[in-house]
Amino acid sequence: MSGHSKWATTKHKKAVIDAKRAKSFAKLIKNIEVAAKIGGADMAGNPTLVDAVQKAKKTSVPNDNIDRAVKRGAGLTGESIEYATIMYEGYGANGVALMVECLTDNKNRAAAEVRTAMTRNGGTMADPGSVAYNFSRKGVVSVTKTDEVTEDDILLAVLDAGAEEVTDQGGGFEILSEASDVVAVRTALQEAGIDYDSADVEFVPNLKVEVDADTARKVFRLIDALEDSDDVQNVYANFEIPAEVQAQLDEDDDE
Repeated sequence: MSGHSKWATTKHKKAVIDAKRAKSFAKLIKNIEVAAKIGGADMAGNPTLVDAVQKAKKTSVPNDNIDRAVKRGAGLTGESIEYATIMYEGYGANGVALMVECLTDNKNRAAAEVRTAMTRNGGTMADPGSVAYNFSRKGVVSVTKTDEVTEDDILLAVLDAGAEEVTDQGGGFEILSEASDVVAVRTALQEAGIDYDSADVEFVPNLKVEVDADTARKVFRLIDALEDSDDVQNVYANFEIPAEVQAQLDEDDDE
């Protein structure tokens, strides 16, 4: 029976991962459609589309889906793509600040789903502006760590392109810049022969708060619930997990 139980657990985890991947695909496709709608289908003249397509490919979205999304967004299929970006603000466990970015064709549905996820998972909605001041819009470029590329290599490549900070995130490096410099930074990486994983404009917390394992679990549960909504594109939070707390969380995953 224990073997069967383990297989049942494995199947459940796989189903969860597959469901998340399907939702991730849908959100990445939506980003491509919006980028193509705003800047057109020509990749050479639309750096936002380049980054949206790059991110989708890194997540294994099929090329056919990507091509259709580009054409649909650019109006080449006769379909109309109408999405609105809405930001919601709130708090998770122990006052962790949250910014919830939605991309939706139905504002009422998005608002209802965000509010429901918050109230059912220990979060609270906040008034516009009451959380946003904790965050700044920044360009964020991620590079996977390899034996061939050092932090110094990255610094040398991006310093003159507007990069403000390069930080070691364990499995990779994160490069911060002004939002307007994100294309220049990722272009500088490409010219230096350094592969990048993603290049986005994100809401980065100005000040992070360290959390314990219990708080981290509650915040993760809330973020998962928010991201279950097709309308929620990104969730940004201002918590930081100390190494000893991360070790506790890793033990949870191994059980």
